[in-house]
Amino acid sequence: MKTNKVILSLILIYLSGSILAQKQDAYAPDARKPKALKGMTLVWNEEFNKNGKPDTAIWRYERGFVRNQELQWYQEDNANIKNGVLHIEGRREKVKNPKYTAGSTRWNVSREYAEYTSASIQTRGKKSWLYGTFLIRARIDTAKGSWPAIWTLGTSGGWPAGGEIDIMEFYRRKGQPIILANVACLGEKRGTKWHTEIRPLTDFTSKDPDWVKKFHIWKMEWDSVSIKLFLDDLLINTTLLTETVNPDGRNPFKYPQYILLNLALGAAGEDPSKTPFPINYEVDYVRVYQSKKK
Repeated sequence: MKTNKVILSLILIYLSGSILAQKQDAYAPDARKPKALKGMTLVWNEEFNKNGKPDTAIWRYERGFVRNQELQWYQEDNANIKNGVLHIEGRREKVKNPKYTAGSTRWNVSREYAEYTSASIQTRGKKSWLYGTFLIRARIDTAKGSWPAIWTLGTSGGWPAGGEIDIMEFYRRKGQPIILANVACLGEKRGTKWHTEIRPLTDFTSKDPDWVKKFHIWKMEWDSVSIKLFLDDLLINTTLLTETVNPDGRNPFKYPQYILLNLALGAAGEDPSKTPFPINYEVDYVRVYQSKKK
């Protein structure tokens, strides 16, 4: 009897040790194989396990001044993969704008120089999906001026008619750091119709003072009925597809979307002039699962 108790104790110790060994360190990249999701098939994943530059068979770069009157100049140099993580780095550095036009009122050509650089990569024209569960593990820098995002855009229809899903955005509103989950389509009079949910960053940091230092999982569950956006399994936003029909009757979320990962600076992120640089945005993996049902 005593021998049996000893054996049982050893088994329990072994099992508990195995469970602890499998628990992922929230401060480190996750090197484990993608987990299986019930009823789903992993159709594509990017683990960022090869040091160097993002694979141009999958990702394309945005370049220059692109949108929203943001401060950064997008360039390839700021996106690098190291030790299983994509690092997008915001830098304070001066870059000459080759499209500069003196006297122009257009924001992207009226600036002779960019004072900041960053990177934006996307799967446009290379990978796109209609429906699925998307998992993105990332660590965001919440410094003033930082505007990281995980989002999708429609492959057709233009913007906003083609639809936009912001699985994650972080920036500031009236000085308050916030995390957003958004769905957008075309509204009346060629405007944009937003379905937005906002959480103050303090909702998370008040419960976990180390929240900003950790990786987190942003998830989208998208099917023919709804789009649900989660942060660490907390449901942030539910948008029904009955609410995303464009005025012409087309529903952009019944067509494929592609993924973008970027770190903007300034604009909604607010003034970064007194922020220590670099600003770092880290993406551990991107995984897309789709239903096994035909």
